[in-house]
This record gives sequence, structure tokens and C-alpha cells, in this order.
Amino acid sequence: MSALVTGDAVVLGLQPAKLPSRALAVVIDLAAVWTAYILVSIGLALATASLDEAAVMAVSIATFLLVLVGAPIAVETLSHGRSLGKLACGLRVVRDDGGPIRFRHALVRGAIGVVEILMTFGVVACIASLVSARGRRVGDVFAGTLVVRERVPAARGMVLPPPPPWLVGRFSELDLSGVPGYLWLAIRQYLTRMRQLDPAVSWSMAGRLAGDLAACTGAPAPQGVPPAAYLAAVVNERQARDARKAFGAGHRTPPDRTPEERAQQDRAQQDGATPRRVAAGGDVPGAWEGARVTGVGAAGAAVQGAAQTPPATGFAPPA
Repeated sequence: MSALVTGDAVVLGLQPAKLPSRALAVVIDLAAVWTAYILVSIGLALATASLDEAAVMAVSIATFLLVLVGAPIAVETLSHGRSLGKLACGLRVVRDDGGPIRFRHALVRGAIGVVEILMTFGVVACIASLVSARGRRVGDVFAGTLVVRERVPAARGMVLPPPPPWLVGRFSELDLSGVPGYLWLAIRQYLTRMRQLDPAVSWSMAGRLAGDLAACTGAPAPQGVPPAAYLAAVVNERQARDARKAFGAGHRTPPDRTPEERAQQDRAQQDGATPRRVAAGGDVPGAWEGARVTGVGAAGAAVQGAAQTPPATGFAPPA
């Protein structure tokens, strides 16, 4: 794992990309870029056949800069670090703090990449990646970026904590189409590592991620719901939707409730009691009790009370 440190001095568990996968991504990118460059050059050669030698040379240089240098920079900027080759290999370029790159990062990487990849046939980039502890080439060092693996095998992944039962199904009407992939990745990494963090730092990160998620969905987080519980419930809703898409509308994921359980929950909420769902393997809420993020002092007591009594969320119970 890479020792990426956020502003809260929290180490992120991002896995740097190895040289073989990065080399394969570069080969795919170069094949696509050179194909486009050759096609554009042939078209411009036919269109500028009547021009003098100086004009043809100026057009050739401009074509080289725009296609072989400008196009990769534009693609990395617009895709937040995922070119065609990186997308095929499951890689992404991120900042040193784990955030998405911007134009200045892509510009520095692309400008230095002309020297260490195009002009030296990738020799300088390979040597720099082998020497660097995190596999960074010279362009990554000057740009302050890192290429990480975006797709990690399931066997190496950590299990996400299930949400509290009284939040399961509460976000079935939430629009998740506007949530970017890097935010889902950050939320998953936080949920799998929140028990390893300091409570105050964990609470701060959960609140910031919940705010970003609410801004993308257009609906604020329910009042009184702990930020970590809100994140876990929304991620659980997304997983349930993906499962229904993959296995059909009749597929029922384990966290989903039966109509009898929903009726039992509604009756329990009217009576002021917290429903407890019992499964074959034991009491499900106990799994969240150990993974719940607590605050400090009064904030911690408020979270404990919110986890025990279902607050008014403003969301209608699922039908």
C-alpha cells in the first residue's frame, strides 16, 4: 500500500500501479495517439500540398504538438486521470494526497512525458519507475502525482460494514447518477478503514465525505443521522441497485428487508422502539455496532443515541 497522507494526517490505502501495468497502459495510449497522428498528418499533407516548404513545416510542428502532446493532456484533464490505456488496465492518476488531478498536473506530466517517453522511447520513464519506491516517473515527481490501481481484486479488498437496519432502504429514491467514481472510491476506502482512525479525525472525514455526497445527489443528509451511517447506507443502496441490474429485478441482496420485516419496522418506529432484525447468522445490527464512528465527548454521546434510536430522516419508508 502507498503511504498517501491527507490534510488530516490520515494514511490512505491506495495501491501504486506496478511497472508492467503502467507500461501496458502507455503502449495502448501511444498506439491510439500515433494512429490519430498518422491519420491527421495524411489529411493535412493532402490539404497543404500547394503550400511552400516553410508552411508545411509549421503545420507539421503544430500537428505534432496538438495531437501527440495536447491530446493526452486534454484527455487526462477531462477524465480526471484516466486515459484510454489506464482505463483498460484499471489505473488512474491521482495527486499525492489522493485527490483528482487538475489541468496543471496533466500539463506537467504531458510536457515531461515528451522527453522521457517519446524522445527516449520510454527508457527514462522505466528507469525512474524502477528507482522510485512508489513507481513514479519523472513527470509524476514534478507534477506531484501518482498512478494507482483503481480496480483491486476482490480477494484483497476489505469488507464494508453493513449500515444500521433502520437506514436500509431509506435511500431507494435517491439519485446516485451524479456521484463521480473517485468519490465512491474515497467513501469505500474510508468505510473499510474507519475503525483504524482516531475518532475525531474519523468523524471529520465522515462529515466531509457526507457533505460531498449530498452535494452530488442534490439531497442533504437526513438530520440526526451519523455521517458514517449515512455513507454506509448510501453505499449499500448502490450495491443493491448494481445487484438488481446484474441479476434481475427479483434479486434480493442480504441487507434488503422482506415485506414482513418492513411492516415490523414501521410498527416498531410508531411504538418508539428500535427494530432488531435477526438473521440465520445472528443479530445484524451488532456488525454495525463495532464499526460505528463515534465522536468525542458530547458528540460521541449524540452518535451513540442516534445509533440506538431511529431519528426522523425526512425520507418516506420504502413501499
